[in-house]
Amino acid sequence: MFELPSALPADWQDGTFIGRVDLGAGPSPIVIQNGRARDISRSAPTVSQAIELGNPVLINGEDLGPVNELGLVPPCGQGARILSPIDLQAVKASGVTFAVSALERVIEESARGDPAVAASIRSRLEQRIGAGIKTVVPGSPEAEALKAAFIEEGVWSQYLEVAIGPYAEIFTKSQPLSTVGWGAEVGVRPDSAWNNPEPEVVLIVNASGGAVGATLGNDVNLRDIEGRSALLLGKAKDNNASCSLGPLIRLFDEGFTMDDVRAMEIALNISDATGSVLDGSSSMKQISRDPDELIAQTMSEHCYPDGFALFLGTLFAPSQDRDEPGLGFTHKVGDIVRISTPLLGTLENRVATTNTVAPWTFGIGKLMSNLAARGLLGTGL
Repeated sequence: MFELPSALPADWQDGTFIGRVDLGAGPSPIVIQNGRARDISRSAPTVSQAIELGNPVLINGEDLGPVNELGLVPPCGQGARILSPIDLQAVKASGVTFAVSALERVIEESARGDPAVAASIRSRLEQRIGAGIKTVVPGSPEAEALKAAFIEEGVWSQYLEVAIGPYAEIFTKSQPLSTVGWGAEVGVRPDSAWNNPEPEVVLIVNASGGAVGATLGNDVNLRDIEGRSALLLGKAKDNNASCSLGPLIRLFDEGFTMDDVRAMEIALNISDATGSVLDGSSSMKQISRDPDELIAQTMSEHCYPDGFALFLGTLFAPSQDRDEPGLGFTHKVGDIVRISTPLLGTLENRVATTNTVAPWTFGIGKLMSNLAARGLLGTGL
């Protein structure tokens, strides 16, 4: 089912990448150039440090051979395992950066997380606020005028504040080392009855606020829990295995730039034992805030000494019914989620519940102990 070579971008032999693997001793950063991988753990034992040293491609390492001959398997497999491509970075996410997702958040809030009520609200709100938020520049005088009009009409929402106001919604999605990678299970809470994947581009940013590359991410979304109250965002977003990244980080170079990110079309496919159940897409061309602005708003009055991964948001918010009419789409255990785009490859995960997915136990303390036992802590950490 999971074969890494098929998950890589079509031009993977021309691009430069960084990721993490476990060859048996513990997590090790690898750099991939010209289709060959090398283990750089002796020079930089974490991905975050490799990025802070400058261009990871210039870091010395042990040649591992062609990537397609490494036999990398998912984290739950036996042998050389591929892991989430980040480690010590903070994991941040941008919310309601697309007009469609902003509208859906308002619908969730108005429906109090009840999918049966959402359909009747959707058509009314699309007519009243849909057109406005699709055309206005967030934080502009026109946006302030639109806000005043929405308030007067009685349809103002905290989600519209971050959709068109001066401040973007930036929240902590997950904890360092808690993200899962390509081929792993992703978790939804067993008490959630309305949820879906969120296919997103994820920027990898260094401590100085410079974007060094990008990967794919699934910001697993519990629509019913967040819809009850925005104060439940942490419960809706940060759970066991609720954040996946991968398969690798593609580093920016002459052949891959931020402009490529701005033009990306992200495809989503969800399938179960019966076949495909949902297809969707997300176009970065429709984002309401530029990626550079979202980085600046994340930095704001904060510091990230190990850098951060930043989910840029999605316009994907499925409203079509999966089973019963009027209840919309929600995941089932066993769903296979594939998020793909030509320049970053395919991130593939199987859906399970958070209480059945393998618990997150390998934190910063265990990583430091592992690196010390391997004699890698003298490399600058």
